[in-house]
Amino acid sequence: MNSNPSQPAGQRPTRPRRSVLYVPGGNERAIAKARTLDCDAVIFDLEDSVAPDAKSEARENLRTLLKQPLGGGRETIIRINPLASPWGAEDLLAARGLKPDAILIPKVDSPEAIAEVDDALDQTDAPDTLRLWAMIETPKGIMNAGQIARAARTPDCRLDCFVTGTNDIIKETGVAPLPGRPYLSTWLMEIVLAARAYGLDALDGVYNDFRDMEGFAAECAQGRAMGFDGKTLIHPGQIGTTNEAFGIDAAQLEEARAIVATFARPENARAGVISLDGRMVERLHAEMAEKLIAKADALAARASD
Repeated sequence: MNSNPSQPAGQRPTRPRRSVLYVPGGNERAIAKARTLDCDAVIFDLEDSVAPDAKSEARENLRTLLKQPLGGGRETIIRINPLASPWGAEDLLAARGLKPDAILIPKVDSPEAIAEVDDALDQTDAPDTLRLWAMIETPKGIMNAGQIARAARTPDCRLDCFVTGTNDIIKETGVAPLPGRPYLSTWLMEIVLAARAYGLDALDGVYNDFRDMEGFAAECAQGRAMGFDGKTLIHPGQIGTTNEAFGIDAAQLEEARAIVATFARPENARAGVISLDGRMVERLHAEMAEKLIAKADALAARASD
């Protein structure tokens, strides 16, 4: 076991996850259109957006339409039904065969939910590059978020990202879905904190009224301020606002490059703190700057794809 569970067991590629669009697995036109969109990732959904009597058809749609990668550097994620459901095992086999970047597990309440899918993938000799994302969308999931995230630091665990299911949290708790999310914000911060403690990314939940762009922009700004890496979306019209809210501006990037360059000087090789433009900068800021630069480079690579 990793002796320092707060650190990743291995270095993984930095991926921008500003805008992550849900696409129903049963909607052929939406699946085809996903190839043309400027989102960072697409979640092809076999769970909530697909009626029980349409699950098999949705799986076949994905098998047909995802034979070729999305392209453009976009991540492909498939949300399956829970393994305990009548559809979960078939979903997992179908997803495994399609070779997405990740499989999204719904309603994760405990580390065992991750281990169950992880073990099933190992039994099919799935490659290590096939990662797992976890939906945190129940009271137990929020309460156990730290334990779930800690499981990601055990050897060979595939868990990379938390996805917040705000609609389900509201449904399960009965809190009022008010502007500014006053009754949700504490729980959202718990999810971010757990993710940060163990090196995971964290995505904010969806905004349901896709016509209310002012409210959506405000919620994007709030999510960014909370520390989320990006936001899940229900409509392509939300992509541009999300990319801007969770993007990297030129001043941020210039500062990050300056911090990394200054720490890279031979005279600063052993320094824990340096002076840069009249302020003190710690080595932890260099680590943050390196991550920012890696995301910017990934975005630049996507743009040139």
